[in-house]
Amino acid sequence: METLLVIEDDPGIQKQLKWCLADYDVVFSANRQEAITALRRYEPKVVTLDLGLPPDPTNASEGLQTLKEILDLCPNTKVIVITGNDDKDNALKAIELGAHDFYQKPIDDEILSVIIARAFVIANLESENIRLRQSSLDSHGFIGNSPQIQHVCRMVDRIAACEISTLILGESGTGKEVLARAIHDRSPRHDKPFVAINCASIPEHLLESELFGFEKGAFTGAHKTTIGKIEHANGGTLFLDEIGDMPYPLQAKILRFLQEKVIERVGGRQEIPVDVKIICATHQNLQQMMTEKTFREDLFFRISEITIDNPPLRERGEDIVLLARFFLHLANQQTQHKINGFTDEAIAAMCQYHWPGNIRELQNKIKSAAIMADGKVISEFDLALTSVDASAQEKMPLNLRQIRDAAEKQAISKALTMTDGNISRAANLLGVTRPTLYTLIEKFSLNADAPSSTTQ
Repeated sequence: METLLVIEDDPGIQKQLKWCLADYDVVFSANRQEAITALRRYEPKVVTLDLGLPPDPTNASEGLQTLKEILDLCPNTKVIVITGNDDKDNALKAIELGAHDFYQKPIDDEILSVIIARAFVIANLESENIRLRQSSLDSHGFIGNSPQIQHVCRMVDRIAACEISTLILGESGTGKEVLARAIHDRSPRHDKPFVAINCASIPEHLLESELFGFEKGAFTGAHKTTIGKIEHANGGTLFLDEIGDMPYPLQAKILRFLQEKVIERVGGRQEIPVDVKIICATHQNLQQMMTEKTFREDLFFRISEITIDNPPLRERGEDIVLLARFFLHLANQQTQHKINGFTDEAIAAMCQYHWPGNIRELQNKIKSAAIMADGKVISEFDLALTSVDASAQEKMPLNLRQIRDAAEKQAISKALTMTDGNISRAANLLGVTRPTLYTLIEKFSLNADAPSSTTQ
């Protein structure tokens, strides 16, 4: 059953609600302290709150303060405020503070039950929506649910709808072109060309003609007029990868194109208007390059109207495991092997490895390991991650129980410190009973010595 927290100090109304809300696991609290303790312990999705709470039941101040604390701790909780028959002002004030709904006494069991049921439906829909948004493989094509990658996803959504020049920063192999394509695919230009050019992969003397095109006879070997990458992208998106490697003299011509939205082919005199969305990317420190006069400051500010910092793989936590499993699935399809997964040691090794080559290196390691593995699972030896810090790997908890114990121990120590060793207050802060807290203190061998007055 769903847990429902009822904050009500009237025993008669408590008894009435207990029977009319029999479909829920109802938890009662009679004051603000009990309410916050129950909120921490049970984490209910829906709360009913009587604004007239002690020590001032004739005034709504205590109830409104309770509402504020509930929403500060659990902003997604649906709070249904219950007020007196002539107390509309405080009911509206509660709605302004973030209450989900309000209901005026006297209580009609059927009406209140409908309001509560509707609040649970909305709470569950919101929870499902959050879960879907944080799923490991989202509509952008990104794999991962770390806070960093979720922030990048939100930026992609907002940038895609705007005509704004975007600079993507990140180490090599982090998937900067994937981000650029995601922006294009979600933009109004999605049915127009997406043209990518790597400024570091083309010789300096050829890059200009590759970008701008050339007229017939412009140089030796120019036997016919050829349009460049920029013209190819007309109406769509132009992705300039590794723009930090663009030759300094060519940067001035790119700047003029970005400002005027016109180009001239090499050897030509005619200005050609071009409409493109510009996305640039680099792994280099452009700020330092501007100081060293190897990258134009005016070009930097033109291409970086908004900047996305694409995180390296080593900072994405458990996304490494999600990516590894996805790449293993691809490798099984490509190699016709049937590898089922990874050993615990292999997962620990991947999480501890520095990944200097980022996602590209991870994909290569998984593919080669899938080919070389003797059994049905990939071992640490198959991955050949020779630079794993063995001492760091030994410190890494290898199961959820160890991680949970470490977190519980830290939280209990902090609570005891905050309450100056008061067991009752610490238990309320942690959302557990005093006997449970005593058991945990003994389990983790924590120092709970305190004067007898502090443990009452």
